[in-house]
Amino acid sequence: MKIATWNVNSLNVRLEQVIEWLNKYKPDVLALQELKQEQNKFPVNEFEKINYHAAWFGQKTYNGVALIAKNEMTDIKYGITDFDDEQRRVISATYNNIRFICVYCVNGEAVGSEKFIYKQKWFDALNKHIIYEKNKYGNCVILGDFNIAPADIDVYDPQKWQGKILCSDIERECFNNILTLGFFDGIRELAPQEQLFTWWDYRMNGFKRNLGMRIDHILLTPQLMSRANKFGIDTNARAAERPSDHAPVWIECD
Repeated sequence: MKIATWNVNSLNVRLEQVIEWLNKYKPDVLALQELKQEQNKFPVNEFEKINYHAAWFGQKTYNGVALIAKNEMTDIKYGITDFDDEQRRVISATYNNIRFICVYCVNGEAVGSEKFIYKQKWFDALNKHIIYEKNKYGNCVILGDFNIAPADIDVYDPQKWQGKILCSDIERECFNNILTLGFFDGIRELAPQEQLFTWWDYRMNGFKRNLGMRIDHILLTPQLMSRANKFGIDTNARAAERPSDHAPVWIECD
């Protein structure tokens, strides 16, 4: 089984790239973030044409998440359990007896800002949602854009970014709190010492200069982690014409 995630930064702009990527890599499940589409504008027919099913939670201009799968998904849930939030950032569904939780986590803007305080509250609510989903469904995968670089190895210049947004101790604690619920950081487990990036800023020739961060993650429960044997970060997609600032990330499990 191949599991993938990709912040596409506007599905309107990058639908053709997503379809091409699905045809080439053929993942069982692909999680998408930053659709930037209203719910009724999602191009479900384009995915059906290539024999994929879709569940999506759209929002005009901002946010939006989706799960794309080879077979039909069940028990689709929109948003976070018991958290009233107008921002559409989470969708959950069951596929092949595995619960998938696609997340587009809050950026936070700057440490200490109002948006940063919201980010902390949002992660507290996400933790409760994960606990509920894991208790109910067992095997879970949490995947998406977390807007957190978990460790210095995940940042091109740790000193420059020390204590700043995406890299602060508070945010890294939020990430680790999820792991303590019974999850492994799949990519880091498969490549413990390798510096890997999934996002490069559009500015300052960030991609060409490899000024990146690893902020897109696939978290696996122990049973799934024991079956994981291969991963990839598709930098070719980031190098394409009019790319997202994120690259697709994938893991294969036996």
